[in-house]
Amino acid sequence: MALQDVCKWQAPDIQGLSPRLPQAGGWVVPRGCDPQSFLWIHGPRLAHGTTTLAFRFRHGVIAAADTRSSCGRYVACPTSLKVIPVHQHLLGTTSGTSADCATWYRVLQRELRLRALREGQLPSVASAAKLLSAMMSRYRGLDLCVATALCGWDRSGPALFYVYSDGTRLQGDIFSVGSGSPYAYGVLDRGYHYDMTIQEAYTLARCAVAHATHRDAYSGGSVDLFHVRESGWEYVSRSDTCVVYRELQMFPEPELEGESSQPQPETVIPHGAEEGGEFPVGPREMAPEDSRMPAETERL
Repeated sequence: MALQDVCKWQAPDIQGLSPRLPQAGGWVVPRGCDPQSFLWIHGPRLAHGTTTLAFRFRHGVIAAADTRSSCGRYVACPTSLKVIPVHQHLLGTTSGTSADCATWYRVLQRELRLRALREGQLPSVASAAKLLSAMMSRYRGLDLCVATALCGWDRSGPALFYVYSDGTRLQGDIFSVGSGSPYAYGVLDRGYHYDMTIQEAYTLARCAVAHATHRDAYSGGSVDLFHVRESGWEYVSRSDTCVVYRELQMFPEPELEGESSQPQPETVIPHGAEEGGEFPVGPREMAPEDSRMPAETERL
């Protein structure tokens, strides 16, 4: 028997106290207006943003992202994790709607696990990217918002793919996603080269995210740094972006060896990156999707 039955407790009649008050959790809108239509037309426009990046080099793949989840002028979560592990040798950056990203990564983890049980080995990074692209492309036009960079190591070595929710799939060496990506690309284009050392790669990723969070109003917090090696992914560090930026101002960034002799790659804007929206993305050094993957590893 419930406690309220034993005590003969009755809930107060809230509606009877003031019939003009809205229901709990409701919105006050003018009489005669549909609440959903009114809020869609006259409601607040919340701006979302983030800064995530990933690049491939000789010693693996680096993935970095800020940690602030914001909606307009409000900080929803100052310590969110925007790099999601998929399995031991694969992880991905997330940008877009948090619920969509989390849901589709759970679906991807399940499908890759089932395929590994059937085939006896984990699929390649290219296969994982093709699978995720094919699954999300069926929901094109239904407000699905996911932009991710899949970072992994398979039999062919380090690999990096960009996947968008409309089915776009690109392979490259540098990707940055989010509202802070134009600022991050400015740092990456200047300091990136394939033969850099591990410490140079760590420094470059931290500098790129720190500069982006300083200029982008919707990015901030800390910078999470991940490194995908042949032995698996590794969580390197979490650094405060304000501290990193202050150190960069006190100690000017040294010239990276060989950066002046490296040709600058051409900027390519993938389909689905809307101007002024959540995903100003410009992949660098884009290559054909299957040019670096053996034919036997590209199975779906």
